[in-house]
Amino acid sequence: MPLLHDIRTARRVLRNILRSRRTRRRVAQQEPLHPHPAPGTIKIAVYFADAKVNLYQIRQWYAPLQEIAGDWPVAIISRSPSSVLALWEEAPVPALYLRRVADLEHFVHEQDIRIVFYVNQNARNFQMFRYGRMWHVFINHGESDKMYMTTNQFKAYDYSLVAGEAALDRLSHKLWDFDLDTRAITIGRPQADHFAGELPYVPDERTVILYAPTWEGDREAAAYGSIGSHGVALVEALLATGRHRVIYRPHPRSGVVDREYRAANERIIAAIEAANRSDPTAQHVFDDGPRLGWQLVAADVAITDISAMVYDRLATGKPLIITRPVSPLADVDENGYLGACEWLRADEAADIVAIAERVQFDEDARARLEYWVRRHFGDTTPGNATARFRAAIEFLLAEWTKHDILHAADRRGSEGDPFEDDEDDEGTPGSE
Repeated sequence: MPLLHDIRTARRVLRNILRSRRTRRRVAQQEPLHPHPAPGTIKIAVYFADAKVNLYQIRQWYAPLQEIAGDWPVAIISRSPSSVLALWEEAPVPALYLRRVADLEHFVHEQDIRIVFYVNQNARNFQMFRYGRMWHVFINHGESDKMYMTTNQFKAYDYSLVAGEAALDRLSHKLWDFDLDTRAITIGRPQADHFAGELPYVPDERTVILYAPTWEGDREAAAYGSIGSHGVALVEALLATGRHRVIYRPHPRSGVVDREYRAANERIIAAIEAANRSDPTAQHVFDDGPRLGWQLVAADVAITDISAMVYDRLATGKPLIITRPVSPLADVDENGYLGACEWLRADEAADIVAIAERVQFDEDARARLEYWVRRHFGDTTPGNATARFRAAIEFLLAEWTKHDILHAADRRGSEGDPFEDDEDDEGTPGSE
């Protein structure tokens, strides 16, 4: 058995090496088609060191970044070949492949970068932190009650843009000696101002249910995924009614750790395909597309796991059900919204039709929802969050100018590390 394991490991390593070489060749071929912005033009950079599997973290910022780019030119810095290939195809602002630290240093030197945004906690963010004459700002890739949302890594950034009062309260109880008043700025959820898109079905009388579970997680404390525990039963129950339309949008990492979880995901996809073959008017949707937004506003009821999807949906103010993790070790903070939400236990999954109807029409449930929408996002009037995002940028740029004047006489030496010349890789596992 050890020998068989070694052979499989060697084959996997070889496949990864060959895939990486092919990807790099494609990058080399396409890079001349994507020239760098002119020197001195970029004011805001978005640093993304992760691999393609985690592109969902930056995709949700595409529309807000495009909206501000007219006033403050924006570029995305990618350190992964697989990511930059996708970014070149779909990102609405320039994307650059800066493989080595030397490449990164050269770009920083030739541009006028004043703000760097980060959407995750990838370990390679630290390589960008060395540059001092700019603000390093954590904007995250969502708002949630995951343990990830209160990590001590927040302290590494000059500022963090957070959604609202709930985020401030959460951080105040988790981070010791952290100056929230100075270093955290509430902006709501600017992505929600851009939730739109063409529907992949023709609307009719069916009740639309979005099921958007997260992945299985890489440790028990983060085992929030419900595909294996809830998913098959609830989707099969909804497909059987003839009165519901299912939009199934699993996390792109679903099944990367657990084979059984992957099998359950595949079973749900197959059930949706079979239901559509049986009744083409059902128009159930398996959604693995890059765009998130239309799903959140189109669904009459959404079912999610503990993840950023909870709060993406919450920002719409529409009915929401959250699956209760089956692992007793899963870290569930019920001091906030999760203490008042509509839970779905695994043993209730087959009864989802009745539960969804109650959540959709019960007045008490709607009143609780409205309270938590305000607490997490403040004023959700369309356009308000975008205005707050722009105001935060204006504040940061004004602070940058103030400090630039204060430090005008300082000697400006190289901030690079002559001993570090790392190669790109395919991201850091577990960067969420």
